[in-house]
Order: sequence, then C-alpha cells, then structure tokens
Amino acid sequence: MTVHEVSELAHVSVRTLHHYDDIGLLKPSARSEAGYRLYDDADLQRLQQILLFRELEFPLADIRRILESPDFDQSRALEQQIELLELRREHIDNLITLAKAMKEMGVRAMSFKPFDTSKLDERMEEARRAWGQTPQWAEYERKWAGKSAQDEAAMGERLMALFVPFGRMAADGADPACDEAQAQVKLVQDFITENAYTCTNEVLAGLGMMYGAGGDFTRNIDTAAGDGAAAFAAEAIRVYCA
Repeated sequence: MTVHEVSELAHVSVRTLHHYDDIGLLKPSARSEAGYRLYDDADLQRLQQILLFRELEFPLADIRRILESPDFDQSRALEQQIELLELRREHIDNLITLAKAMKEMGVRAMSFKPFDTSKLDERMEEARRAWGQTPQWAEYERKWAGKSAQDEAAMGERLMALFVPFGRMAADGADPACDEAQAQVKLVQDFITENAYTCTNEVLAGLGMMYGAGGDFTRNIDTAAGDGAAAFAAEAIRVYCA
C-alpha cells in the first residue's frame, strides 16, 4: 500500500507517516522504483500497535523503544492495553455521568470523585515498567537523556551501515563463521555498547535471533544492506556468541 492509501485506511496524516519513517518508528517495508513508500501487512500491524500506544498517550520515543525491546511481548502488551483502555472508558463514563447530573441538578450535583485517576495512573506506571524497563532500557535512557528523535534516527542509520558488509558477504557466499564476519559482529556489539546499552553476548544473541526472525528488524536490515544481510548477520552472531 502507498502512504496515501495507508493514510486513508488508518486515518493518520501523510505527514505523520513521513515523520514516523524519519524517526525510525515505522519504516515502510519497501519503496517503489520512483522512491515512494510502500507498506505491507506487517507494517500495518506495527502501525496499529503504535496507534494503541498513542491513544494511551505514550511518547513516540518510548513507543519505539518498547516495540524494539528484546523483552517486548505483543500478546501481553495487548492484554495490558485493553485493561488501560477499559479504565480510561470507565473514567470518561464517570465524567459524563457527573456532567449530566450537573446539568440536571446544578450545584447540588457537586462531586470530585470522577476526577480521581489514581487507579489508571497506577496501572499505567505498572505497564511502563513491564514494557521494557530492563537494565538495558534504563541504561539506554540515561545515555540518550536530552537527545532528539533526529539524534536517535542518525544513530540508527550508523548502526544499519555496520550491516552493509554482511550484505556483501552474503552476496559473495561467504561463511558466517569466517574471520571477517566475526570481526564485523564485534563492531556491531561494540557500537551498541557505546551508543545504547551494554551488549553482552547474551543480549547480542537475543538481538541476533530477532534480526533473522523475518520481522521489522529483518526487513530494515535487508533494505539498508541488501537481501540476505539480516539472515547472514543472525548466523554470524549465533556463531560469535556460541
């Protein structure tokens, strides 16, 4: 689907979709020969997740970190989102009931209980902790405190550039266990540690599995570094961590 078709389907402006692409939150899976953005079903599913988080007033930077966290569990997240949305609906229903009573009874309908959002706030905080509050997340937040979305996008582009050699090696039929591939894995690991969070072999192994899983990571890497780059990198990381 083109960006205009997605805009009409999802009731999101084209400008917003362009912004999501620019900051790395929702990158289209492909581009036409003319350079136009093209979105597939997986992109639309990610957009749904983004819009649910936006309805719950999560900042865009937090949404991106949540969706890209190795600990993100979509099924669990949906359960928590449903609970939060139901609490928000209950809160709004209470406000509507109060407003109607005030209209009918005037000042005699005085009540401030419908303005109490403590339960919703508590559940929101629990959800925030559940969605990505790992040591890696905390370290990432410390390192990037005060940085802009453009800074994060630039860092992401530099990381993607490190996968370009994997694409070349994959095209040449190289062995993921070769010295060049293993040295490139070390560069990726060191880059993540320096710019995001301490990338232990255990953390790197988890990232490698996501790179080769066929989702957004796979598509983004292959788009930046060539077809097969993600799968080659995933295997090289598996060998490295073993």
